[in-house]
Amino acid sequence: MSAGTAPESLDAAGNGPGVLLRLAAPVVASRLGIMAMGLVDTLVVGRYSSAELGYHTMAWAVTGVVLTTALGLMSGVQVMTSQAIGEGREADTGAILRRGLVYAGWIALAAAMFLALTGGAMLHGFGLAAGLADGATPVLQVQAISLIPIIIADAGLFWLEAHGRAVPGMVAMWAANVVNLVVNLWLVPDGNLLGVHGAVASGWATFASRIFLLVVLAWIILGWQRARELGVLSPAPRDAKAARDMRRVGYGAAGSYFIESLAFSAMAVFAGWISVTAVAVWGVVINVAAIVFMVPLGLSVATSVLVGRAYGARDSAGMLRSAGQGFAFTMAVLLAVSVGVWLFPQAIAAAYSQDAVVIAGIASAMILSSLFFVADGLQVVAAQSLRARSDIVAPTATHLVSYVVVMMPLAWWLGVRQGGGVDGLIWAIVLASTMSAVLLWGRFAWLARRPLRQPGSDASAASHPA
Repeated sequence: MSAGTAPESLDAAGNGPGVLLRLAAPVVASRLGIMAMGLVDTLVVGRYSSAELGYHTMAWAVTGVVLTTALGLMSGVQVMTSQAIGEGREADTGAILRRGLVYAGWIALAAAMFLALTGGAMLHGFGLAAGLADGATPVLQVQAISLIPIIIADAGLFWLEAHGRAVPGMVAMWAANVVNLVVNLWLVPDGNLLGVHGAVASGWATFASRIFLLVVLAWIILGWQRARELGVLSPAPRDAKAARDMRRVGYGAAGSYFIESLAFSAMAVFAGWISVTAVAVWGVVINVAAIVFMVPLGLSVATSVLVGRAYGARDSAGMLRSAGQGFAFTMAVLLAVSVGVWLFPQAIAAAYSQDAVVIAGIASAMILSSLFFVADGLQVVAAQSLRARSDIVAPTATHLVSYVVVMMPLAWWLGVRQGGGVDGLIWAIVLASTMSAVLLWGRFAWLARRPLRQPGSDASAASHPA
């Protein structure tokens, strides 16, 4: 698509299924690229050593919470850009990116310092199986450094996607994957000249690939003529309200992401209370689930861009149509994925480990995991759609109840107390994700029946939408 026609080609007022798919396909591919990095890390490290896989899993259990929370804070860049385009204020989007990049820089530094200074102590405070915390701490410290380039890079990626330019971001992400794979294969085995190996070496590979991604995305944005016309090279004018609105959207998303990632990281801690083998099995389960989750996450981004533009244009029918298409596509794709995982659990397990005990545990867990993919995907599409129409509080509150109040205690009871192991943890996820999906889609349907406020009243609508 041309620079000058990107917003119009995705105009919410005239969208159909093809519009959603044209945006969703590269966004999904981009999100799969994000998880492909984690998949490569897990596969290469897991085949090198089951113990190193445990270190990688526990380090990521902490790092993942910090990263996803930080990226949630950045989601305001995408939402505000989409709404501005819908309102006919595309000229303001260059300033949105400038503010977002400054904001991303501060968040990245704070996140990296927090994780580097406190991550090791957190791991040792979890009461893990012998040796896990000691082995995971140096891995976590490398992962902390790699937070800086990925948080800043994602601000640019979100902005491009809101403009309908998801393909360049997708290409950049997969090019970074090539870098990650090459460096992993070089560093993880013993014998490289740098003297690192295992999970720590994989962490440095991830850092190198994220630096590459940041550089490529910067080149893409600066090389886009329309971006320069929108003022991405000019200092953003002071606008306290615009900055506040962007942060407010991010606070809601970050709250949800923090709650979900904290709850799922708690599953890794519970697995650590069970056994080292349980940690390895859970590491594979959560990696596969995260890869699958990238599909609905990408669909949720595409859906929210269209919902946000319709909201900016105050087009109630367009919002409902876009959200309904997102629901339908997510349901169809994830049902197909679930069937595939259910039919071939042994093949998945064998790809991750050569340990017979670990393979048996993974295969059993994969069959059960296929039950929560659909519900987990539907709830994220609903949450993103609500945020795109400036309903900030409800998704966070729903995630708090579903994943902290319900899932965490239930997982401990079923998995640890009752001896259900990893299968007990998964049953808790199935129930919590189903609860979240039902509540969030019910909320969207209820709001769709109410009239929209006109532009200028969004400040109150963010907390109390019409």
